Amino acid sequence: MAAQRLVTVGGPTLPIPSVTSSPCRPFSSFRSHRHHQSGAFWKRKTPTKILISLSSTSSGSKLAALPFDLSPPPIDHDLLETVTLAGAKVSDDGIIETFNNDDEALDAADNGVVVVDLSHFGRIRVSGEDRIQFLHNQSTANFECLHEGQGCDTVFVTPTARTIDIAHAWIMKNAVTLVVSPETCQSIIKMLNKYIFLADKVEIQDITKQTCLFVLLGPKSNQVMEDLKLGSLVGQAYGTHQHFSVSGMPITIGVGNVISEEGFSLLMSPAAAGSVWSTILSQGAIPMGSNAWETLRVLRGRPAPQKELTNEFNVLEAGLWNSISLNKGCYKGQETISRLITYNGVKQRLWGLCLSAPAEPGTPITLDGKKLGKVTSYASGRKESEHFGLGYIKRQTVSEGDTVTVGENVTGTVVEVPFLSRQCQPTQSSGS
Repeated sequence: MAAQRLVTVGGPTLPIPSVTSSPCRPFSSFRSHRHHQSGAFWKRKTPTKILISLSSTSSGSKLAALPFDLSPPPIDHDLLETVTLAGAKVSDDGIIETFNNDDEALDAADNGVVVVDLSHFGRIRVSGEDRIQFLHNQSTANFECLHEGQGCDTVFVTPTARTIDIAHAWIMKNAVTLVVSPETCQSIIKMLNKYIFLADKVEIQDITKQTCLFVLLGPKSNQVMEDLKLGSLVGQAYGTHQHFSVSGMPITIGVGNVISEEGFSLLMSPAAAGSVWSTILSQGAIPMGSNAWETLRVLRGRPAPQKELTNEFNVLEAGLWNSISLNKGCYKGQETISRLITYNGVKQRLWGLCLSAPAEPGTPITLDGKKLGKVTSYASGRKESEHFGLGYIKRQTVSEGDTVTVGENVTGTVVEVPFLSRQCQPTQSSGS
């Protein structure tokens, strides 16, 4: 029997049923509803208590996957209204840009806990009997060695192994859910559909607008999960995910996120987003907008499409070793990757740069007047004097701690960045 746990947001306690109970009935504290195959979506007038229903987590048992209702919710996405009333700046296309606390949020990412709305990132659902083999052949990770409830990072590349994007994948009971960058979602969907042949039992769906995505990160994120009675995920392998219910609506929570192996990702219905957001904030998390998130991305060294991930650089130059299988057989880009490894053909690599002043992407990086590479991303730090960048530099020309010149007179110190320093080059005999 599913266990039920209450997380207090404020207001009276309501006997909200889990999705494993009989069909939901409206309460006076809810307005407008419509029943769906997997339950009911509700719009809440005021925050009450959130009921989280967990499938059995006993040793050796499998969590039963809760099916997602992929039809659009019958209500407006009220999360943006909630954060706007709280003082957040929201762009015309619905992206939360800032909560006017960027420095505080960046500090919390290093020393506390932050929550970020990444609902503008793409979500792709790959279903059908051949979905695992299909993704196995179309990207760099070994999907055939994964099981339900596990996950991984994989890279979509061109036939010559040039990078398109990193995807964060969850292996679910009836589908694989991919989280991709907002810039690449539609092009990846188009590319995947192009490679589905008549005999393939594969279906590609864009579920971005039918779902919301939050990221929780920082050294205190584990404590937040414990306080929410979700400690069963703490300490699990990267990509491990479980399905829960919030007020009768499905939510999937996974270990890690698109920027770090630490922290958690939360995928849910837009109808649940406001309540989940308020609950996380009530546990002490600091909200972070997309402006600070971009700064954090650069500081952590996570490559991004149209910047570090372009047709100019291959997947090995980007250093994405944790996403690559060297022995899984034929897949798109595999021949080029194998040749680059065999003949030591990787000509450049991605580094972090501590800069003495701002530097625009595209600015050349030189040493003793000789061009070594170029800057691909720039971000200012929490102090006016802090400047940081990412850039590709020719291999065997610099080491960590070396000083280079960026542009005409900006000094740059070459440094390792957390995201890339955790990438571990696999051996040919590994099962990755």
